[in-house]
Amino acid sequence: MDRGNIERLNALTAISRQRDLTPEEQTERQRRRGEYLKAFRAQMRSQLENTVVEYPDGTRKPLRDVNK
Repeated sequence: MDRGNIERLNALTAISRQRDLTPEEQTERQRRRGEYLKAFRAQMRSQLENTVVEYPDGTRKPLRDVNK
């Protein structure tokens, strides 16, 4: 998600603290929030999938294989 979308989402949140949002603004805020969460989850999933646990004996296992 680009910086402009995040800034607009923050602006809509600030506006909502001052007054009620119009139906169009509410729809836009909901859409942008959904896009943000989708991007955040994808980024977090990617980070976790690439995390490696290193044991004291020097062996390394991907995080997804640690419980096995």
